[in-house]
Amino acid sequence: MQAVWVSMAVFALAGAISPGPVNVIASALGATQGFLRALPHVLGATLSYCAVVWLMGSSLQWVLVAYPEIAQVTQYVGAAYLLYLAVRIAGAQPSAPVVDTHVATTLSAWTQGMLQGGLTQSLNPKAWLVALSGVSLFVPEGPDSAARLLLFCAISGVVCFASVAAWAALGRLIRHWLAHAPYQRLFNRLLAALLVFTVYSMLAQACRISD
Repeated sequence: MQAVWVSMAVFALAGAISPGPVNVIASALGATQGFLRALPHVLGATLSYCAVVWLMGSSLQWVLVAYPEIAQVTQYVGAAYLLYLAVRIAGAQPSAPVVDTHVATTLSAWTQGMLQGGLTQSLNPKAWLVALSGVSLFVPEGPDSAARLLLFCAISGVVCFASVAAWAALGRLIRHWLAHAPYQRLFNRLLAALLVFTVYSMLAQACRISD
């Protein structure tokens, strides 16, 4: 069993730590608002990913195989949302970084941050593809499939939280550099370009699969 959970953790880390929309936004929040205030986004993205893994392990994967048009529609909706986020980030006006002396305490701050993280993750095709691959690898049909799925969800959640938090911490580390408005504009446009590249890669891969 130890070899199984280690393999699950390595697989989850490879999918979660790589650049993607959730991590890009976490880095932007860490740079502009600080690490502690980025935590609602990190938590929302983590809970959403756990839900995605659980859904994939609860026969949704067979629905997507039977009706591939559902996956295609989801990809285009996710692409449109990511492009919308890219435009917002690219056009954001420079502002003074917020001093994050404590975690966001108001209910509205937590709700907004968690909703943003959850929505970005749920519309992220990469999350669905990684979850589908992981479930196929580590949750075979059998008497212990439910326990395997629960274990994979738990490990995926821990790894996702740590990975997204690491990107938020990275943004926090460079925030002193972003105190200069020209650098902040450059940073925002680089993040926006990374999101656009993510959308392009996602759609290109979808076209290759359909061909």
